[in-house]
Amino acid sequence: MKNKINPPQLLSISKVHQVLKLEKPTNPLVSVIDLSTISIDTNEIEKTISYNFFSIALKKNCDGFGYGQQHYDFDDGVMSFIAPQQIISPAKTVDLQPEGMLLIVHPDFFRNYPLAKIIRSYGFFFYEVNEGLYLSKSENELVIDIMNNISKEISNSIDAFTQDLIVSHIELLLTYCDRFYHRQFLTRKMATSDILSKVEDLLDSCFEEQDLKLHGVPTVNFLASKMNMSPNYLTDMLRTLTGQTTQQHIQNKIIEKAKILLSTTSLTVSEIAYSLGFDYPQSFQRLFKNLAKTSPLEFRNNCN
Repeated sequence: MKNKINPPQLLSISKVHQVLKLEKPTNPLVSVIDLSTISIDTNEIEKTISYNFFSIALKKNCDGFGYGQQHYDFDDGVMSFIAPQQIISPAKTVDLQPEGMLLIVHPDFFRNYPLAKIIRSYGFFFYEVNEGLYLSKSENELVIDIMNNISKEISNSIDAFTQDLIVSHIELLLTYCDRFYHRQFLTRKMATSDILSKVEDLLDSCFEEQDLKLHGVPTVNFLASKMNMSPNYLTDMLRTLTGQTTQQHIQNKIIEKAKILLSTTSLTVSEIAYSLGFDYPQSFQRLFKNLAKTSPLEFRNNCN
């Protein structure tokens, strides 16, 4: 899992090459590393060191690395993504020599590009290690081709087009990975449908408890922790399956319960708001009107 400890940091890509006993990088801000050339335990490095840059890894021979592959996943390669200041702690290690590629890029490399503003919107940089992306053969080949193209551009003599081309390839890679994750959510349809049912059951349980007003409205982080998922993975999965985020599912449940209370009880709007975990009735009224397109009192009057 991704830990919240403060491990030693590798602040430069040059330092990564030094630790991995590789030659100095051609470009100090971006590098593509062939994992089959690494003689030390790369999982141990990921476990104990926090990068100061983005990391995109494609691995084979990953059985036992804690990625949590299921029987419905492809097995031609698994990808993991790390944002700056994050680390990975595999559940267990194996003696297999990993194969694959590792792309590491410092945020300064694309600071003046649109990518700098959108890269963190790719939720998979914040997934847990067991939420890796499993690739089909064709997907694996496509990712390798893009990484090889980035590697070639890094190795070529720098000209006015080099940085633009590398950034474009990174953007292309991220777009494909986003697409492949959507495919993974859909190919896991049976499992994800079961998860959707569990989310609904969990929300029902939360809103049935008498002490809801003491704990407040359930949060995305709370639901994700109960589902043993990262908040980003749960939200992206639900968005793919239903078109709605985890937060929207929570809000829909609030409105559903509120409508029942408004139509079947004589509780005031404020009392209903407090019973649903809101500290301020005004916040409840704004949410209700935004989603139900009418105020709580208007809804009650229309029910009579």
